[in-house]
Amino acid sequence: MKELIKTKKQDITLRFATEVDTPLIFNFIKDLAQYEKLFNEVEATEELLKSTLFGERKFVEILIAEYKEKPAGFAIFFYNFSTFIGNPGIYVEDLFVIPEFRKLGIGKTLLSYITKLGAERNCGRIEWAVLDWNEPAIQFYRSLGSIPKNEWTIYRLNGSALTDLAKEF
Repeated sequence: MKELIKTKKQDITLRFATEVDTPLIFNFIKDLAQYEKLFNEVEATEELLKSTLFGERKFVEILIAEYKEKPAGFAIFFYNFSTFIGNPGIYVEDLFVIPEFRKLGIGKTLLSYITKLGAERNCGRIEWAVLDWNEPAIQFYRSLGSIPKNEWTIYRLNGSALTDLAKEF
């Protein structure tokens, strides 16, 4: 049975995903990639997601948002750590609401619950990244009081660059 998390919005509920949600999560990921114009970068499969999301080692936590009992969005998050503040933080890897359910408070509900979890877990901050062209998301995040960290540039190793550097050890 799904354990629902009641919210202040009558028609919105949250719940932590389980293994049976893998197809739904994969669909959310593909919808998000399509929205972000990054669909060609999706390498995940349902089988891979099942093992990495719900396998022996848990890498992330996943919230499913439902509107009137219909899947409406999701958030994937995990711990990071700030050496400067000496506490863990939460990094929100993905937050996505299906277009037909936007403007109903679902994204804010997801982020406010993650923030509540962060406070309960003694986290010093909540962070995420947003594509610089995604003005609706930027405006939404700013409306919540978040601030962009423009002085940082994200670097990434993946593919052959990742495996080549690993071989150096």
